[in-house]
Amino acid sequence: MVSAIALFLGRVAQKWFGFRRDRFGILSHVFRNDMGNFKAFETKMTAAGMGDAAIRAFRRNYEALVRDETGMIPEESIAPVQDITSFESLPKGSIDPELLSKAVVIKLNGGLGTGMGLTGPKSLLPIRDGVNFVDLMVRQILDLRKATGSNVRLLLMNSFSTSEDTLNHLERYRADELADASEVELMQNQIPKIDAATLEPVSWPADPDLEWCPPGHGDLFPALVGSGWLDRLLEEGILYAFVSNSDNLGAILDPALLQHFADSNAPFLMEVTRRTAADRKGGHLAVRKNDDRLLLREVAQCPDADLDAFQDIDRHRFFNTNSLWLRLDLLKDQLAADSGVLPLPMIRNKKTVDPRDKKSPAVVQLETAMGAAIECFSGSTAIEVPRSRFAPVKTTGDLLALRSDAYEILENGQVRLHADRKGVPPLILLSDEYKLVDQIDSLGIPSLIQCKSLSVEGPVHFETGVVIKGEVSFRNPNSEIARISAGTYADQTVEL
Repeated sequence: MVSAIALFLGRVAQKWFGFRRDRFGILSHVFRNDMGNFKAFETKMTAAGMGDAAIRAFRRNYEALVRDETGMIPEESIAPVQDITSFESLPKGSIDPELLSKAVVIKLNGGLGTGMGLTGPKSLLPIRDGVNFVDLMVRQILDLRKATGSNVRLLLMNSFSTSEDTLNHLERYRADELADASEVELMQNQIPKIDAATLEPVSWPADPDLEWCPPGHGDLFPALVGSGWLDRLLEEGILYAFVSNSDNLGAILDPALLQHFADSNAPFLMEVTRRTAADRKGGHLAVRKNDDRLLLREVAQCPDADLDAFQDIDRHRFFNTNSLWLRLDLLKDQLAADSGVLPLPMIRNKKTVDPRDKKSPAVVQLETAMGAAIECFSGSTAIEVPRSRFAPVKTTGDLLALRSDAYEILENGQVRLHADRKGVPPLILLSDEYKLVDQIDSLGIPSLIQCKSLSVEGPVHFETGVVIKGEVSFRNPNSEIARISAGTYADQTVEL
């Protein structure tokens, strides 16, 4: 009789609450977590210096995990975005110094370049002539200050991994008041990895640092609150925040966009651009059918059955550049309405506690996406911007394109595609020989201004004077480096 009742209750729990023995272990453990066994996480985060805002945001996501929420957004629940305002339609007038003084530029600077073989902040990676991402950000801010007389504020959202090196680099800008942590740093939070078998904080004595993970760039909102920066900025009269990734060199505070955002009175504005073949896996904008609100769907939120629709760049035409504009006073109001935590969709990632050891314990890492906040505000909007405002460096192929003549780097720190590119970047595909930065340094830099796509397989070196036009592939099946002589290569496959 007892066993029959237990079986019945288990089935009820599975049906109504989403609990599953095969995913989380015994059912009673899940109940215990759901009934408030969050204390172990709270204690761990408090001991590590995480504040109340970070803990509440993590708890919301953890509870969603316990409920077995997938965060999936099926294709049938959304519709493609049709017409939105274009940047090209905005009036381009003089800069309003008073309006500019009410703006802050926030750069997400928490990432290490480990995927490209770097051991430090990705933002310190040299682009050209020893100039790195941080240098270009600073140049942009100083140019705005000089042009308008407004003391435009810059905040770098650093992580525990990037803070020290970034602040050390900024020492060279002390005369410009861009070196003190108290004036330029917004510290990213960190959250515990979750043991997939027990749903408790994972323990890894071999390297306790691996017990933690970043919470995704959706952490911007609890970080602003918990650090005190939100209140501080508002007290300084700053109403508008422009937020973008530090590795997106095309993302600058454009006065025309600032004026448009201010005039709109919108709480949230997302910059989007037309998707290309290189953007099929990136998050896209859509409209939720049941309330007509804009939303962002990341590939991790797309059911497998809908991947073809997700990657259809003619259906879902607009790609999230992760450049956002926020009305800080309205953000504070929305946070108050949501009990201090924006209801961002939770994204779960299955990993191992030591990412280099696939035999180490399985963990769940919870993330949120900053752009997903578009669905949290009534009146959120989007604007289509030219591809010149989206120049991210995610791979060594991106870096090769950026170092080539396909892009221009101006003295004021702006980076843009050459006008002849007509807003479309070259597609660069490199084999594993060039996965790391030091490997691409030996590749050489061909002219890519007229390149549609470049594919390189095997060890090669481009001599000075190589020009790529159209779609070109080089294939070297040998282990010895093949040297590509100066000359023009157009719409061809070169077997070496």
